[in-house]
Amino acid sequence: MSLITSAIGQGFLWGILGIGLFLTFRILDFPDMTVEGTFPMGAAVCVAAISHGVSPILATLLAIIIGMVAGLVTGLLYTKGRIPILLAGILVMTACYSINLRIMGTSNISLLGKQSLFTNHLLESLPKYFDSVSLGLLIVIIVTIILAMFLQTNLGQAFIATGDNETMAKSLGIHIDSMKIMGLMVSNGLIALSGALVAQSDGYADVNMGIGIIVIGLASIIIGEVVFGNLSMNQRLVAVTCGSILYRFVLLIVLQLGFSTNDLNLISSIVLALCLMLPTFRKALHLDRFIKNGIKTPLPDKKVRDHD
Repeated sequence: MSLITSAIGQGFLWGILGIGLFLTFRILDFPDMTVEGTFPMGAAVCVAAISHGVSPILATLLAIIIGMVAGLVTGLLYTKGRIPILLAGILVMTACYSINLRIMGTSNISLLGKQSLFTNHLLESLPKYFDSVSLGLLIVIIVTIILAMFLQTNLGQAFIATGDNETMAKSLGIHIDSMKIMGLMVSNGLIALSGALVAQSDGYADVNMGIGIIVIGLASIIIGEVVFGNLSMNQRLVAVTCGSILYRFVLLIVLQLGFSTNDLNLISSIVLALCLMLPTFRKALHLDRFIKNGIKTPLPDKKVRDHD
């Protein structure tokens, strides 16, 4: 039971990463490699600040701000510097590695003996691992509600329109460069928030925490879409978090089967690849017809229909 509770709690914390990546990958429709730098940067800033006596809440807010700054740099390189988004993200991600080492002063920092968001009296009174479930669920709800409300505003609709059709958005007077910069800032701010929460939950920050992070975020998005199908925009935000929890259960099952933790990135890539290829499999095996009409009642053969 404790393993299941832990998987759910981690799913909520990592789900914020998926929601942040959803803004760029699905709405703006481009991959942002900055996430592999901003996730550990959020963790590094938060843990370093707490280690120097800053309150956990303020340290978490600082992590969000530094993540937004990294997103701003990527956005400026992309929109003003005319550097391709993939390369711009890689440049900022690479720079973040050195910045993280500067912030921490070493390759990792521990929170041993320090206060964090997870060490208050209320959360410590809960059963084991319920602290991450409770706090993670609360923050996910807040983030999801704020984003859902934002996407319903005129600015949010302009943001969505930019991702749907840049030419149309420009013809409507929308400043598409500003929308892209805003999206990258909000996205990386949320990703840094996820990094800060995961670091506080695990009790340490490591400079290599960002390796393979984009695959984990994409897995949350794709699994949520595959499992829940066609959804509205607000429902898709919830589906991302659900996908993150399901992904954690997949990793839990893999570990229970005896695989090493060193294989997790490999497993993550395989799971994501299978989910991305699922529509192709369904089309090749004609599964859509059976899903639509019921597996037990496949469509009759054409000759039989003609005879009838």
